Parts: sequence; structure tokens; C-alpha cells
Amino acid sequence: MRNLLFIAFCIFLNLGCSSEEKEQFDLVIQNGNIIDLETGNITKQSIFISEGRIIKVADIEKVDSFEVKKIVDASGKFVLPGFWDNHTHFRGGDSLIAANKNFLNLFIANGITTVRDAGGDLTTAILDWRKQIAEGSLVGPTIFTSGPKIDGVAGTWEGSLEVENEIDVNNALDILQRIPSDYVKLYDSKISGEMYLAAIVEAEKRGLIVSGHMPFTVELNQAVDSGIDAIEHLYYVMKGCTSNEKEVTQQLKNEEIGFWDAMPLLMSHYQDSTAQKAFSHLGKRQVYVVPTLHIGKTLSYLDEVDHSGDDYLKYMSEGIIKTYEGRINRVKNSSKKTIADRKALDVFFGKLTKSLNDAGVGLLAGSDSGAYNSYTYPGISLHKELQEMVANGISPLDALKTSAYNGSKFLQKNIDYGSISEGKIADLVLLYANPLDNIENTQKIHMVIKNGEIHSKGKLEALLKAAIVIPPLKRE
Repeated sequence: MRNLLFIAFCIFLNLGCSSEEKEQFDLVIQNGNIIDLETGNITKQSIFISEGRIIKVADIEKVDSFEVKKIVDASGKFVLPGFWDNHTHFRGGDSLIAANKNFLNLFIANGITTVRDAGGDLTTAILDWRKQIAEGSLVGPTIFTSGPKIDGVAGTWEGSLEVENEIDVNNALDILQRIPSDYVKLYDSKISGEMYLAAIVEAEKRGLIVSGHMPFTVELNQAVDSGIDAIEHLYYVMKGCTSNEKEVTQQLKNEEIGFWDAMPLLMSHYQDSTAQKAFSHLGKRQVYVVPTLHIGKTLSYLDEVDHSGDDYLKYMSEGIIKTYEGRINRVKNSSKKTIADRKALDVFFGKLTKSLNDAGVGLLAGSDSGAYNSYTYPGISLHKELQEMVANGISPLDALKTSAYNGSKFLQKNIDYGSISEGKIADLVLLYANPLDNIENTQKIHMVIKNGEIHSKGKLEALLKAAIVIPPLKRE
């Protein structure tokens, strides 16, 4: 009898200890097909999340007992890191603050959990939004921002920091560090070649990340050797892949030709041997390139494509649509040759992007969406960018890498983002179908997890509904 009581007591103690030893989690994503963006391997595993971070990723058969506040059954779904749009814009002045804020819903509804703001004039508003997003009082992606661009005197964009000499350069960088900006964005409308290179060198001395357009008065290797970390758009890379870069550069310095005059000259002198040297140099220096193919195609075909029936127009305010007029009118006033040259350039850039990827140069998927960029809509355009990459011969896996995986590495945030692994921030997207089979499956979104918070299909649809402009825009 005493033995039976002793055994019963031991069983009771073991049960009590077992209960106390159970791991506690806020959320478990169970039985999902997890895509490893580094290898393309897919494994059926569960993701354990607490306080917005991934605590562990475990095989189904190895899962221990645990207690959890919420379980999501991800059976049959494909799970990957939340998408990053690595080139967006929040801009347009105070009158468009509300319109820009409306973009936040569109990003999350499209599975985009992080955006890189590439410069504008709404820095104060952006800092306020990202504070609210971090606190959970506002739905939106994590925003990494350059703050205002650095350009020359009387530059194109409002709010840019104007530099004319090295004192100006240091003052501008001081301002960006006080914000603090997440990286430095250089623009090429008025800045001199000398000050452009000086800004890169000084930013590198301060340990700052630098990206930008590149004045055509500067050669590609000069920017790379000065320490630039990313090149926005393909015009500047193309220039370094030609046999006549030095001659065209000198013509631009002499003001004999303009930016767009240089395009056909450069494209016709593309030289594969020179290009391969440029690609090798970019790769060795770990310089990223942001192709922005979707906006290139959209703008190249404004003369042919009627966008009045675009579904996403209903999310754009009248103020945003008003900003589209500049590019639209430019096409209306262009010659047939200019329009044909632009379309030829669009095709060329698709091939150049494939060549860069084949050579191992890091690419970043960026939409360039926002005010002034006609019919390039926040949210959906990132998916279109991935599709353009694949249409030009890049594999779906490599295209997917250009979003969260490469984006987090470029901004040196890959300790927290870019993959589904222990310790990372729990920004995830669950898809109904495998994007490695068809890149269009990135749009088949079942659920978005942002900082551990669940955005179900119903919530995502509600975000889109809330983003519709009221009253609805009249369409001709």
C-alpha cells in the first residue's frame, strides 16, 4: 500500500514538473511550408513566436509540449519573410501627408512588411508614423528612411539638402545623422561630380550607408571606388558598361548633350567585355543595384496603355493623381523617336538586369512607387517588379532574394530580418501557393504577420477597403 502511495505521489510530482516546464509562446505558426530564401529548400515546420520575435523553428516531429496564446494552422501554405520594397517615396508636401499615410495600408495588404523610403519632403511625418507603427497604434510597414536627399543648389525635389562645397556636404551629413536617417540618398539633378564623390567619401568615413543616382559627369568606377553602397536605377550602371563612357562623360561636362541624349549613344556602345569588368567590380565592392524595371516599363508605354481603369486608382487621392501629370505630359510632347528610344531602353534594361544577376551582383527589388511616379502604385508594384525580373530570365528564387533577403543585408539589418530563423523579427507572409513555381503566387496572400501580430485575409481586405478614396474618383 505504501509503495502504491509513493508511486502515485511521484507521478503527481512528475505531472506538476512537466506542466511547469512547458514553454510559453504568444503565437505558433504550425505545419507551414517554410521557404529558405538562401537555398530554395522548403521544409514543413512550425514557427514559435513571442514578443514579436521568432523563438525557434522546429520540425513537426520534434516539437515538445508547449503552451501558446494563439495557434495558426499553416497546413498547405507557403511561408517566407514579409516582403521588402527597397525603393519607395513618401513626398508631395504637407497637402499630401494624408494621401501618403494611406499608402501604409496598401503595403501591409500586399504582404510588404518593410519599405525603404528613398527620400522626400515628409521626414517629420515618416518619423511619427514609424513610431506609431512600432508602438502598435498604427498599421503599416517598418520604414527605413534616407530623410531628405542630398543634391546641388536648386535641385529638382523639394526638401533636398543643397550642397555646393565640402562645408555644405558635412553640414548635410550632420543633419541626416541628427534625424537620424537610416542611410544617405544622393540625387543627381544639380550636384557637381566633385561634390557627389566628396559626399560618398565623407559618408563612408562616418560609417554611413550610401545609395543614389549618379551624375553623368561621374564615371561608374569613380562612384564605386569612392564607396557607394547601392546604385538606384540602371542608367548609371549601363554607362559603366560601354566603350564610350569617357567620351560621353566629357560631352556632358561640356554641356554638349543632355541626360536623355546620352541614352542611345551609350546603349549602342554597350560592350560585353567592359560590362563584365564593371559587374566584377560591383560584386567585389558589394555594391547593390536597384533595377526598378516595373516603373520603367510603365513610363515607357504611357503612350499606349490606358490606365483610367486601373483598379488601384481608387486608392490614390486626387492630389496624388495630379502629380502624375508631369510625366504624362512629357510623353504627349515627346517625338516618335524619343518614345521609341525609351521603349528600346526598357528592353535593354531587362537584359542588363539578367546579366547583373548572372554575374552575381546583388539586386534590390524596389517599385519607386509614390507621388509623381505615374501609375506605379504602392504595394502592388513590388509584386510587378518581381514579375518583371522573372520575365527577363531571373529565377523566382533569385527574384525573391532581391526583396527581404538582400534588402536587409544592404541596410545591415539582417540580424533582425531577411530569413525565418531564431531571433529574427516575426515579419512573415503566408501564401496559398508556391512562389518558386510561379512568381505571381506572391500575390496569393493568406495572412501577414507583422511583429507577431496577425493580419488575416479578412483584415487585409479591410485594410484595402479602408484605403479607398472617399468620395470615389470620377473616371472618364
